[in-house]
Amino acid sequence: MMAQALRVNVIEYHTAGEPFRIVTGGIGPIHGTTILDKRRYAQDRLDAVRRLVINEPRGHADMYGCFLTDPESEGAAFGTLFFHNAGYSTACGHGTIALATWAIEHGIVEVPDGTDEVPISIDVPSGRVQAVAHLVGNRVRSVRFRNVPAFVYATDITVDTPAGRVTADIGYGGAFYGVVDVGQLGLAVTPGDLTELIGLGRVIKAALMDQVEVVHPEEPELRGIYGVIFVQREPDSDGRVCQRNVTVFADGEVDRSPCGSGTSTRLAVLDHRGELQRGQELVHRSIIDTVFTGRVIGSTRSAGRDAVLTEVTGSAHLTGIHHFVLEHDDPLGTGFLLR
Repeated sequence: MMAQALRVNVIEYHTAGEPFRIVTGGIGPIHGTTILDKRRYAQDRLDAVRRLVINEPRGHADMYGCFLTDPESEGAAFGTLFFHNAGYSTACGHGTIALATWAIEHGIVEVPDGTDEVPISIDVPSGRVQAVAHLVGNRVRSVRFRNVPAFVYATDITVDTPAGRVTADIGYGGAFYGVVDVGQLGLAVTPGDLTELIGLGRVIKAALMDQVEVVHPEEPELRGIYGVIFVQREPDSDGRVCQRNVTVFADGEVDRSPCGSGTSTRLAVLDHRGELQRGQELVHRSIIDTVFTGRVIGSTRSAGRDAVLTEVTGSAHLTGIHHFVLEHDDPLGTGFLLR
């Protein structure tokens, strides 16, 4: 048998349509005291594996995944390092939902007999995330997670785009996002407008960072705008605020889900503008019509700012168990991206 340069095992889920590859073997221990230390180690030592499982021909420009690590804090089940087509992210809500589902379905977290809700704490680069898995029988039917504090960073920032001048807010929900009402662009959150939204997402992200220095006041490694959330308001129903969104993040990557950390950010902005009552549910639909629900459950102070505590709920489903191989003489190496 030909010698192989890399052999990597992954378990894959989708959360509301967004893929999530969990690397479960083939990388060895990830060293470091804190999760941010471990992220630096992965950036230096494991990036070939990230590229292998994200890039074509094994993945694609919109693939997402994570490395598993030992936890940083007492009581956490494990730690994780999220990654995408351009590198490593600080938070990932859809990944948190997938990880909590995986942890129960694969026996990482013990489920006492007769239990229908199981708490799971996960250390991520932005902090500690508290998840609760809801079980029906032996199956995880949904996961809700309480995110790190979310806050509004800047409001009413005006930028020029090929579609005209637009106004955006900047918020934090574990990562920084620009938030743009898509109606300003004469577009809609539909697959037919997606190509144009990807291009505008890149332009708006760059323009916002040119105007505003975006850095977390307490942790300078948490910096820069991760993505742009295009929001489309819809008629409210049954006392719930309903909106549709698509998030363009990293290097033009499109979130098929309603975006978990983006939902937390959106909740913070809506709360700041008085458009969502505390405890009222936000129905957040994706570009493929899948749904996360979210709500603001309290207030706090974070990084010297008024912040909110948010809770986001969604579900994940197993899609495959894979063993990826890179042969020494493969001319494509760890792969390529066409977009």
